Amino acid sequence: MLRKIALFSFLFLLGQIAIAQHNHGNHDGHNHGSHEGHNHGSHEGHNHGDHQGHDHGSHDGHNHGSHDGHDHGSHDGHDHGAHHSNNITKPCGSPAQVIHHEGYDPAATAIHHISDANVFTIMDMVRIPLPMIIYNKDRGMEFFSSGKFQPGHHDDGQKVYKDYVMYHGNIHRLKCQVSGTEVQGFDTVTTKDEKGKEHDTHYAIIGGVASELEAKTIWDGGLLGGGITSFYDLSPTKNVISMILVCLLFFWLFRKAAKSYGTRQGMAPAGVQSFLEPVVQFIRDDVAIPFIGEHKYERFFPLLMTIFVFILGLNLWGQVPFLGSVNVTGSLTVTAVLAVIVFIITNINGNRDYWKHIFNMPGVPWFVKLILTPVELLGMFIKPLTLMLRLAGNITAGHIAILSFVGLIFIFGNAGESMAGSLTGTAMAIPLTIFMMAIELIVAFVQAFVFTILTASYIGAAVEDHDHH
Repeated sequence: MLRKIALFSFLFLLGQIAIAQHNHGNHDGHNHGSHEGHNHGSHEGHNHGDHQGHDHGSHDGHNHGSHDGHDHGSHDGHDHGAHHSNNITKPCGSPAQVIHHEGYDPAATAIHHISDANVFTIMDMVRIPLPMIIYNKDRGMEFFSSGKFQPGHHDDGQKVYKDYVMYHGNIHRLKCQVSGTEVQGFDTVTTKDEKGKEHDTHYAIIGGVASELEAKTIWDGGLLGGGITSFYDLSPTKNVISMILVCLLFFWLFRKAAKSYGTRQGMAPAGVQSFLEPVVQFIRDDVAIPFIGEHKYERFFPLLMTIFVFILGLNLWGQVPFLGSVNVTGSLTVTAVLAVIVFIITNINGNRDYWKHIFNMPGVPWFVKLILTPVELLGMFIKPLTLMLRLAGNITAGHIAILSFVGLIFIFGNAGESMAGSLTGTAMAIPLTIFMMAIELIVAFVQAFVFTILTASYIGAAVEDHDHH
């Protein structure tokens, strides 16, 4: 078993090294001589001159020199790290220079690999387009493929489709009409409001012009930076596709096991039966019965099994880099839905004793109830909140740690310039990555178990009959 884990970890590390090398090339981490089929010495008929001196000359009548003394964009739609400035002053019609962002940014790389996207990426080399379902307030429903954007490095689109572009794997809408369909780069501008709060505005560089981007509608009331915009993205993302695939896989496994029980009555478990039966017995005997009770657990046992298998399956699926390196259970939207389901099931099944313990605690003085009742009410909402944050935080932290350790190769090697540094980073990254992958494998089981057992404890407390004396 240890040999298999070590072999898999080594293959995973080689894959991550290939990803980073593919991403960052030889020019301070970025290969701009020839990147994904684009010749940047001559970019679509534009003479960009010397890259180091950034002598961009004249391009189709656009002034690609200095705009307010600042440079903009990235290269071929690739945002290489954080580029925050206050350079772009107009949303459209503002000349912008396409430049290279030097250096390797491990934080940006890690965040990109754990984020959701409208394209399914495998090893950052194979990109499978996903269907796009957009409701546009101006044009109504629209259906097309994310392949229209020709996503490249960091899943940034290289093409404009209608008035949409793809930035970091997510669809954005151009706030104004621009000429041309080639996306030369993206830029992020940070501004401060009157209260000193920072706001990021994203721009696409198209035909030498900076066009402000509008994100999809997010129903958070502005709490997380979202809000109501001119279009809604109803498309299945790679996280959604992963959930569907995992559910179909376990549906097939459980159906196969159920048929085996019908055809192998009185015989010892075999095949899928021998794999699933210990799991079912473990959840029943060590989770459901002890926390809910022998006479009440059967009502909630399917829920507990579903939660455990769903979380465990997605955790293990996310461990395999060849399947998109998804971070489904590290997404707060997924864990929030699971927590809300647990909250609803717990409270709609709460008996009289459960609600009495919250609002009318027997034998407790009234002045103490004034303190305890608000605490108990808060506890009702804090419990699902902790379920949501614990699962997402632990899974996300593990993925970021692994990607950060792989990034040591390029940090010590100055993104490929120093062979001695790269070898030093590799010598450090291999044992750290293998260790973290082993920890991640344990965490995948532990977090599925913790979520399930806490769910059982909350339900058990809600349905328990209290004997008051």
